[in-house]
Amino acid sequence: MKRKTLNNIIYYTFVTLLAFIMVYPALWMLSSSFKQPWEIFSDVLNLIPREPTINNYIEGWKGFGGITFATFFKNSFILAGLNTIGTVISSTLVAYGLARIPFAGRKIIFTTVILTLMLPMQVQIVPRYILFSKLGWINTFKPLVVPAFLGGPFFIFMIMQFIRGIPKELDESAFIDGAGRFGIFYHIILPNLKPVVTTATIFSFYWAWNDFMGPLVYLNSPEKYPVSVALRAFSDPSAVTNWGAVFAMSTLSLLPVLILFVFFQKYIVQGVTTSGLRG
Repeated sequence: MKRKTLNNIIYYTFVTLLAFIMVYPALWMLSSSFKQPWEIFSDVLNLIPREPTINNYIEGWKGFGGITFATFFKNSFILAGLNTIGTVISSTLVAYGLARIPFAGRKIIFTTVILTLMLPMQVQIVPRYILFSKLGWINTFKPLVVPAFLGGPFFIFMIMQFIRGIPKELDESAFIDGAGRFGIFYHIILPNLKPVVTTATIFSFYWAWNDFMGPLVYLNSPEKYPVSVALRAFSDPSAVTNWGAVFAMSTLSLLPVLILFVFFQKYIVQGVTTSGLRG
């Protein structure tokens, strides 16, 4: 018993220390958002502000160029919201079709979907920019939103794995009762997809909220910037940067995804594990 107790103490001490090291950058950013400008980099290891102030949040919220961070947050919510809706709906429908509906070329389409996961984003930037430029979509939200309504390869694969674990006998019973493909999907498949759909929703929102490269490439007007790009534009290397304000807005930008993760953590774990084990 003494040895087991000692092992538990060592284990939890190590895990706590490791967790603190991982969380320390976020804690430092939160602490710096309440520090005076002269204090931020003078004592990096100190997490307790000597002279706490909320002026960084006031100054940071004013934004730049006459555009407040309210506009940037609004843009981020629009982009992340539309991306999430489009990705989840389209990926679920595509996954159902590939997993349940037999048709010619299904394996080829599925293989192509999986192969797109191997393409680095850097390879796609130039051809996609040329395409969207020809369509006249540059400096609009369309290049960042429309592709989401065409399905996401990762989410298609994840939802397919989950659907394959649902007994086909349920489909056959519904088909005998007169249900069509859409009826089977809506009444049989969709109610059983709650864990994986919730997981896809959270990940989709998280990735869209944190997307930096897409808005940086396609958006030119500051009033259309999401928070991710606005934070980069807020820090000016050629001038004096108000780092307190930058850290304050960075802290606020973490709140939506943090709240989402805290409230739906159990669905993330459940959706990922069940999707990985089924098939």
